Amino acid sequence: MPEETSSVSSSIPKVKLRPRKAQPFFGRHPWVRDSGIEKVEGKVEDGDMVQLISDKDRFIAYGLINRNSHLRVRLYSWDPEAKLDDRFWKARLERAILMRREMGLLSETTGCRLVYSEADGLSGLIVEHFAGHLMIQVTSLGMYRRLDSIVTILTDLMEPKSISLRGEAGILKLEGLEVESRLLAGQLPEEPITIVENDLHYEVDLSEGQKTGFYLDQRDNRRVAARYLPSGAKVLDMFCYSGGFALNAAKHGQAASVHGVDGSGPAVSAAQRNAQRNQLDNVSFEKADCFDYLKARVDAGDKYDAIVLDPPKFTKTRRTIDEALRAYFHINRHATQLLRPGGILVTCSCSGNVSRDEFMMMLLGVAQKSGRDLRLLEQRGASPDHPVSATCLESEYLKCFIASVG
Repeated sequence: MPEETSSVSSSIPKVKLRPRKAQPFFGRHPWVRDSGIEKVEGKVEDGDMVQLISDKDRFIAYGLINRNSHLRVRLYSWDPEAKLDDRFWKARLERAILMRREMGLLSETTGCRLVYSEADGLSGLIVEHFAGHLMIQVTSLGMYRRLDSIVTILTDLMEPKSISLRGEAGILKLEGLEVESRLLAGQLPEEPITIVENDLHYEVDLSEGQKTGFYLDQRDNRRVAARYLPSGAKVLDMFCYSGGFALNAAKHGQAASVHGVDGSGPAVSAAQRNAQRNQLDNVSFEKADCFDYLKARVDAGDKYDAIVLDPPKFTKTRRTIDEALRAYFHINRHATQLLRPGGILVTCSCSGNVSRDEFMMMLLGVAQKSGRDLRLLEQRGASPDHPVSATCLESEYLKCFIASVG
């Protein structure tokens, strides 16, 4: 018999699944793709609340629909009495904020990811906190339509100095959404602010920068990697951005010298200022194409005791996964050629479409082709303010492997 419809859900449009498509969503996976949908019952606008039902008319969950997206419905509540209203969003935001507060990550000097999309039950919403300022990234039309409510709730809960909006063009295009980066509340400082991470001071430009201003997901990995450095190490930090791994190696490791390379001039300038801010004179930075730089160092016969590879995304879809894996193979092969026996390789991927197993198989290929032993010392992910949802393993995107190269 069909499950009895609640008083809340009776008037809400229905999205009916095709036969044998319901199991993942009873299991609380939050993404309903267009290929699994039989029909939509009732009048609905993109961004509206809908109820997902099985082919046998059983209620499954409430979500937000977007007919422009292959990811047709994002699910948020499996309680038939829990309507997706401001009270619901406030409760979810309160829960996310409380977790970071209990981790000790919220202060006037630190940065942390305050809300991480599916992992916090808020698919399509990312919020980052930088010393009292909030940066919002919306990746779904449904969340964008509720932006005013989200800003009001965050203002009440956090009393931030400012709230700004960022958009990521590639993701927004898939949602049929155009978003301009802009100030939503408060006032932005005229100069970059400073945050403290691992006893190091970094500038964060809230008006510019990649992602939402600073790569917070590598916080713990930067400190842990520094512990593996041999005394007096010569370190190369590739795709260094604003110098996170390099500065940790210089301050917390035993590195004699650290050289960071990035293709972005503004990032290299920020890294240089960060080194000066922390009074580190054993670290230097250079603007260069990282692929060309690695090859040039191999051709020159250079050797290093440790190399960090932390590139940007090499793919945003599964369609280009092979090209991405070839790019990872290329830089990791060059890195193993540059490392002395016993050297440390810290190699990362933030491409969510590249699985941990695929990344490990790529490293297996590097070991085989280079004739070097790669012993994996640690397999790490993002810092805990970027949690992974057990019912949406796609929220695990960051891979960080620390290896000894024989």
